[in-house]
Amino acid sequence: MEIKGKIIQFLPVQSGTSKAGNEWSKQEFVIETGDQFPRKVCFTLFGDKISLLNGISVGDEVDVSFNIESREYNGKWFHNINAWRINPAQPTQQAAQQDSPFPPDDVPPPPPEPERGDEPNDDLPF
Repeated sequence: MEIKGKIIQFLPVQSGTSKAGNEWSKQEFVIETGDQFPRKVCFTLFGDKISLLNGISVGDEVDVSFNIESREYNGKWFHNINAWRINPAQPTQQAAQQDSPFPPDDVPPPPPEPERGDEPNDDLPF
């Protein structure tokens, strides 16, 4: 799955050792979608995937690819939204037009007026 939004928060890196003696680390981050009714979504990155956040700052627009996972423990269900790819968002066409070096009111000049004696060839019936 994929979602687009603006990074609004990075949570601290957490780490520990599993029952099997394996080291683990994770980091969570939150994005806010730009929908009509914005939603906040908290994603988790595990292990070496934490490096996906390098070069990304709060306020950046990103596309996040993720998987949703649920598991049961002692009769309760727990959910994770695991991110596996983070890319800077592609600019929309409107944003691309705003970045154009030409202002929107920059239009070419009208054609020159015909000189006196030069009658335009106007054979339209109306």
